[in-house]
Amino acid sequence: MVSRVIPVDLFDLVIFGGTGDLARRKILPGLYRRFCAGQMPPQARVIGAARSELDSEGYRTLVREAIEEFGGEEAKACDSLDAFLAQLEYVTIDARGEGGWKELQSLMSGTDHIEAYYFSVAPSLFGDIAERLQKWGMADERARIVVEKPFGRDLETARALNKTLATYFNEDQIYRIDHYLGKETVQNLMAVRFGNMLFEPLWNSQYVDHIQITVAETVGVGGRGEYYDKSGAMRDMVQNHLMQLLCLIAMEPPARFDPDAVRDEKLKVIRALDPVPAYHIVRGQYQAEACNEADNPGYRTAVDNPRSRTESFIALRTQISNWRWAGTPFYLRTGKRLADRASEITVVFKDTPHSIFGEDAGRHRNVLSIRLQPNEGITLGVTIKEPGPGGMRLIDVPLDMSFADALKEDDVEHVDAYERLIMDVIRGNQTLFMRGDEVEAAWAWTDPIIQGWEARNDVPKPYDHGSEGPTDAVELLRREGRAWRSLTPKTPKRGA
Repeated sequence: MVSRVIPVDLFDLVIFGGTGDLARRKILPGLYRRFCAGQMPPQARVIGAARSELDSEGYRTLVREAIEEFGGEEAKACDSLDAFLAQLEYVTIDARGEGGWKELQSLMSGTDHIEAYYFSVAPSLFGDIAERLQKWGMADERARIVVEKPFGRDLETARALNKTLATYFNEDQIYRIDHYLGKETVQNLMAVRFGNMLFEPLWNSQYVDHIQITVAETVGVGGRGEYYDKSGAMRDMVQNHLMQLLCLIAMEPPARFDPDAVRDEKLKVIRALDPVPAYHIVRGQYQAEACNEADNPGYRTAVDNPRSRTESFIALRTQISNWRWAGTPFYLRTGKRLADRASEITVVFKDTPHSIFGEDAGRHRNVLSIRLQPNEGITLGVTIKEPGPGGMRLIDVPLDMSFADALKEDDVEHVDAYERLIMDVIRGNQTLFMRGDEVEAAWAWTDPIIQGWEARNDVPKPYDHGSEGPTDAVELLRREGRAWRSLTPKTPKRGA
């Protein structure tokens, strides 16, 4: 495969929490793949910083093991691990104290490299780290900081976090990372919409009946039980991941493809979202798997809270009050322990204004499905005549474009979301990162929804392990004559 990557400028990347799960699973393997692709300069440095008492050699051993476990086939096929590890350093550091900061300052001084600091730590440490970076002279104009979600747990804490970071860094130095925005198909949303005359004239309430956004997981809360039970699906997924997908699918064409123009249009979508009344919200909690409770316990057992009222599933209906989308419902759905793993945006177009085929035609609609994971790709459902004798019988067939099939393995390089986003940080490109006012606007919409069910003392509806969620979620669409796209779609049978 011929590499199409463009090397980035010299950089030093400090990973606070450099021994943690995210660093081991995503950040470090991703950097190694970029190194193997020739995108990471040989003089660039990656510096781990954490509480663990390690030296640089011990850290290289840890990273070697992480890459061997989580690097994937591309990393295994690359014979450059020793060269990559040689570019790693490590500092034992106290995020809330003074230990290690002098050593880090010494490592970072004396170069003209781009300086990036990845806060792969709990949000409670963001302010402490930012303050110490400034105190030790590392928060200069070359510095860029990357902060992971959650960006607060409500509007008040989000504002406080933004204010804290703004004390030490300018907004154009802050990169709020949401890995969903680094996915190839998510970026293709803009290419499909704004690069094809076929779709954009139809992308409005005149032609679109409704839009569904689904992020479904088969796993439970796993080892995140304590965190998740204080967060829930609304805070953990809807306020950030699903909100960003909603913005990209609904926003107006930006005047140009640059960070602020794109984010200005996303912000307008969030501010135009209608409040969500109680009867347009369904919350659920997964139950144990039948006959296998030991391996797949119910939610309350998994979080060790027998009275938990935190949702592991949420479905809701909202609308966008602007000229493009007035009257078009947007249905959002996410949950754990569901029937299949799927992240998908489905655009369901309206019926033809007049059918010449009788009653049969009313059951057929064009559906554009954009799959984010797994099997990234785009499917457009079209209506055709069913082959064979017997008259004009209509069936729906997919025009299916799977990235794996359409873009041959020898012709394209597959890049993980974290790889792309980290390289964008080094380039100084903030298009795929959230701005502070975006985050606050999202919480301003989310907070009343959460406060509403807390005031009503709502209890989430139980749903079975491996199902499509609570039956109330089905009713949310059924009462409006619609249905969720199945998490496990069946191939239609062809008649004689």
